[in-house]
Amino acid sequence: MKTPKNGEERLLFVPLGGSGEIGMNLNLYGFGGKWLMVDLGMSFADDSTPGCDLIFPDPSFIAGLKDDLLGIVLTHGHEDHIGAVPHLWDQLRVPMYATPFTALLVEDKLQEFGLSGIAEVNIVKPGQKLTFGDFDVTYVPLAHSIAEGNGLIIETPLGTVFHTGDWKLDDNPLIGPECPSDVLTKLGDKGVMAMVGDSTNVFNERASGSEGDVRENLMELVGGLEGRVMITTFASNVARLKTIGEVAKAHDRDVVLLGRSMHRIYKIARETGYLDDFPRVIDEEHADSIPKDKILFMSTGCQGEYRAALSRVARGEHRNVTLTEGDTVIFSSKMIPGNEISLGHLFNQLAEAKVDVITEKDAFVHVSGHPGQEELAAMYGWVRPETAIPVHGEARHLKKHKEFALTQGVKRALAPKNGDIIQMAPDGPKVIDQAPFGRLTLDGKVLVAVNAASVVERRRISQNGQVSVSLMLDSDGALMIEPLAMAHGLPGDVDSVLDLLVDAAETGVEKMKARDRLDDAKIDEAVRIHVRRATRKELGKNPLVDVLITREDDL
Repeated sequence: MKTPKNGEERLLFVPLGGSGEIGMNLNLYGFGGKWLMVDLGMSFADDSTPGCDLIFPDPSFIAGLKDDLLGIVLTHGHEDHIGAVPHLWDQLRVPMYATPFTALLVEDKLQEFGLSGIAEVNIVKPGQKLTFGDFDVTYVPLAHSIAEGNGLIIETPLGTVFHTGDWKLDDNPLIGPECPSDVLTKLGDKGVMAMVGDSTNVFNERASGSEGDVRENLMELVGGLEGRVMITTFASNVARLKTIGEVAKAHDRDVVLLGRSMHRIYKIARETGYLDDFPRVIDEEHADSIPKDKILFMSTGCQGEYRAALSRVARGEHRNVTLTEGDTVIFSSKMIPGNEISLGHLFNQLAEAKVDVITEKDAFVHVSGHPGQEELAAMYGWVRPETAIPVHGEARHLKKHKEFALTQGVKRALAPKNGDIIQMAPDGPKVIDQAPFGRLTLDGKVLVAVNAASVVERRRISQNGQVSVSLMLDSDGALMIEPLAMAHGLPGDVDSVLDLLVDAAETGVEKMKARDRLDDAKIDEAVRIHVRRATRKELGKNPLVDVLITREDDL
């Protein structure tokens, strides 16, 4: 490593995603004019971006400095940490680094986007140290709700940062490491300037719980069921998939996988050796031929996603699988805030089909992959950082984590916001500037800002409807015939609505001065104002209005 020149160098931390929100993680470390990126994740869209499914952090700040970006280090394979890779990598074009399971997930995405063999993915061994200019990065295996979760020890000339990634403690892990307390204690003994840490579960005063305990409870629960059993969970939770396989074997049930993600994760987990002893998997096309008490479905859709396999089954639209009275669906998952409505609808659909539903509120069928306060306290006790910088959480999570860290003997804490340029050393932490940040979305096949005209217009149409008005004008700007109008999404009788629009358009033209009627832009504005005003007054709607003008001279 280089030695800083007379204290001129600064160690910087810049979150562009994942601070002030859960998901879409993108974090940058800067030193000596060079940068290292940790994770490149995505989030899922909501009603504010109609027609769009995926949301990504805007990487323009670091894309403008891509010649100084040394690499992208990926902590693990969850979508909120790797999901943006195939969409944003072309703006960055630097090598990526990941452990084997995560690397295969990334390669699978790259292949789908035609980037396999173009985007470089380097496989890292657990515990391996990598060097990127002045950054030495060591992977530290940690338990999480996916195979190969990792924290990162980032050594720099100005001090060491421990970037936890997503993690938990598990004394009885089914896949992954037991708690590496000895490694973390030695790290703390050497001195840690700052810990940048997961805040997702900070409001939980207890520990997150063990996957081994979930297995015991699912084993007992399924043993008491007689009909078809479907267990839905996050496909990425390989330990849970392994548990479901063990449950199936113990109760003499064949396994059927439902959902593209479930098949993809199963395939990659097999390739990396995590599911070598998995029971026989039956194709879904043969599910009806298996006795009800001899089948166990593993399905996607635990958050009520409309297009997921479970939702299609509940609607009776799955071509191969049906559930009826006496069957049971177990939600081996947590209800993510924001999904209450879709999940409630799904529960009701299953109830109408007389299918029994079991959730984490009914039985111990899920544990979190993120640390509660007991685990955070243990981590701070081992690592003993001088500074805490909470990330991966909404503002309330970061505030709570900051306050909690200070109770654990940490001298300083800073809760960042996306775009904060934070000087970690020397004399940190402190926010010294702001980087441009924002959100992008995939609109069809085009990557646009979430406030792009196409998205804003679609949002407006979804709320207020859309109107098209066609005008035919003579050379003096007078109407040659009655305006034509079309409307979509406006309430009321169609004929009455169209009459309203035509009258408003006529009024807009007739009230204009003669010289202004020669200007298409002024006619467009006048008609739009009158049409909106009339629909707002009569219908309570403020629609998007398009005006098409044809003049006599154009004919």
